[in-house]
Amino acid sequence: MLLAELKRLEPGMMPVLRRRVAAWCLANGQPEEALEYSMAAEDVDKAARLVQSLTLKTYRQGRVTTVQRWLRWLDDRGGIEGHPVIAAHASIVAAVTGRPVEAERWADVVDRYQDPARPDDSVTEAWAAETRALLCRRGIEQMRADADETARRFAATNIAMPAAAYLQGIARVLSGDLDSGDAFFEGVISIGESGAPDVLAGALCQRSLVAMARGHWDQAAALATDAAAVGRRAGIEDSYASPLVSAAQARVALHRGDAVAARRELVSAQRSRPLLTYALPSLAVQARIELTRAHLALANIAGARTLMQEIDELLSRRPGLGTLVGEAKQLRDQLATVRGPGTLGASALTGAELRLLPMLCTHLSVSEIAAELFLSPHTIKSQVYSLYRKLGTKSRSQAVTRARELGLVEA
Repeated sequence: MLLAELKRLEPGMMPVLRRRVAAWCLANGQPEEALEYSMAAEDVDKAARLVQSLTLKTYRQGRVTTVQRWLRWLDDRGGIEGHPVIAAHASIVAAVTGRPVEAERWADVVDRYQDPARPDDSVTEAWAAETRALLCRRGIEQMRADADETARRFAATNIAMPAAAYLQGIARVLSGDLDSGDAFFEGVISIGESGAPDVLAGALCQRSLVAMARGHWDQAAALATDAAAVGRRAGIEDSYASPLVSAAQARVALHRGDAVAARRELVSAQRSRPLLTYALPSLAVQARIELTRAHLALANIAGARTLMQEIDELLSRRPGLGTLVGEAKQLRDQLATVRGPGTLGASALTGAELRLLPMLCTHLSVSEIAAELFLSPHTIKSQVYSLYRKLGTKSRSQAVTRARELGLVEA
């Protein structure tokens, strides 16, 4: 009642009072509350400063939706363009949540900010280098240089950033230097879960794959199990790190002859595979290569061919992915010797169809789904019919029921 009266009698006081409350919250150790009041007051500059300081901590808490809401609010008001660190955050968040167009858009903003005439700013340069390393738009050697710069810049500002060492490790493994890459992953693991749990799970998984390459299967199994446990504890079992973790566990299960466990992991990987796009090219291709190997071991040719097609599409966008190019060629050649089309089924669902599947569980129409995914209704209809065919269903409700039975969407 009092708020309604204030709006009626003195509408111009609302922003003033909200700014005062924001200042009080900030002075009393409540920065997130200060941000919310700044947003309510339409104080874009203050909100931008607070978003920049809060994003990393909030993301590490697993509150990705909150970070996305802040970034959308700033974007709608033109509040990101002049803040390269926020643009880097926006690009990274978009990349790890499967929004490649958005990730590239903000990465371009970060790149435009680079100017030798500007005073040196290690924090900004560190985030810019991490964005470049993560998106890997210029090949593995440049990724390696960018990851090294990321680590150097963050160290100079005393900011603990396990993602820097993780990226350094990936770049070295994909350059063919397993020993050096493994050492960087070990360094990430030594930090423990005080850092980012998705990075820790990824590092454990990468070490598991290195152990497999060396034939150390007991070590590989233990590391893959630890990676999955980190994801469960942090509640990030369907994050961008999940497909590679599931692939590692599937390969371990196949090595011990447990086909049932391997198939279960492959279904789990399908739920989060759409998050791995060309915005995370090294992980996207690496995970699909490992998943393809597991499908081939299970004689699932349709699933292997679907993954191989996605690998080829990714490599057409990001051709300079080091050792992954040769590994992909070996799998392509292996698949070429297999006769028969294979049996269509849930394992043959493409990344686009897997992204669409959870939306069929909602009440959104085809047109509304198309708008949400920035695609045409015709494209969505084509994907829907393909999805029905692969699941052996004839309607939306049947497809949803079947997907729940298979564990592809939550029951």
